[in-house]
This record gives sequence, C-alpha cells and structure tokens, in this order.
Amino acid sequence: MNIDSIIAPYGRTVVRLLKGPVEVTDTNVWEDILNYQSEINKYLANIGIELIVKRDEGFAYIKQIVDDEDRTTGLIPRQQLGFEISVILIILRQMLEEFDSNMDELYATERFVSADELKERIEIFLPERFNRVKLLSEIDTYINRIVSLGYLKLIKRDNVNTYQIHRIIKEKVTLDKLQEFKDKLQEYVESV
Repeated sequence: MNIDSIIAPYGRTVVRLLKGPVEVTDTNVWEDILNYQSEINKYLANIGIELIVKRDEGFAYIKQIVDDEDRTTGLIPRQQLGFEISVILIILRQMLEEFDSNMDELYATERFVSADELKERIEIFLPERFNRVKLLSEIDTYINRIVSLGYLKLIKRDNVNTYQIHRIIKEKVTLDKLQEFKDKLQEYVESV
C-alpha cells in the first residue's frame, strides 16, 4: 500500500506545519498551503488549531485556538521563556519595527543582526542595576535558544554568524505586548 493513497493531498503539509513555520522558499509546501488553505484550516480546527498565512510576509504557521477562559487543547505546549530571552525578543521585535519603518531600507525585506549588535542593544536597553555581565556572558546560549524557537535564522557569511530576524516575531510579540513589556521594565527601574 502506498502512503500517498491513504492520506489527504495536504497531509504532508499539515505534518510540516506541526513542526514549525513554513516559508515561501519551501515552494512545494507553500503551494500546498495556498491551494488547500481552507481544507487545512477545517482539518486543524478539529483539534483546536488554526492556520495563519502571511502572504505579504512570506510565511505560514499554526497556533492554538484559545477560548474565552484562556484554555486550549494543549497540543502545543506553552513555554516559559524567562526574563533574559523575553528581553532579547523584545529587542529583536523593536529592531524589526525600526527596520520596517526606515525609508532608507525601502527595498530591503529582511533584517539581519549580529551577536555583537545584539549585545550593544542589550547594553542600552537594560536598567543599570540589572546583572548585565551574566546576561552578556550567556548571550550565545540565549541566541541559540531563540534560533531553536524559530525567531532567528542562522546565516553564515564569511565564517561569521549573522542572524535573520524571522517575521513571525511580529505575530508573537505584538506592538501591544512590546509596549506592555516596556511599561513593566520602567516600573521595575523605578522600584529599584
């Protein structure tokens, strides 16, 4: 028996989506997402998941449907990121926002960042009394974690690690969450 004869024509695409975001560069899967979008959404809704397609941004991903009481089916576990990773995600989101609103970068579509540039931004962003030494000494560990979460993509250029900020960060760290985090950080600074 041939596996393709018993699964839906979009079955492999659903499996791929369950593993992580799909980019437009993954042509076959991307085309299946566009061709079977309503069928995939209907299928995923049965298990409490929704397909999100960002054509302009060039990616698609799935997210859990959350009810009025903030409950889900639990298929995709919620992860506690920790303060340090949250700070870095906020900085990355801010960098992407600045990039998108910069008229000089009108024809560029992707924002790249080096570990050194990220360290500089962290230095500026953190309150004075925060343990910067610890955070900066462990920055590579945090960056690797963020890469594994899919918010950064490692790009090697001339044997130097550069990271592309994945646009999915705009979906996960909204402008409202960005402002909320900045407000909490300001409260923390004032309380210390």
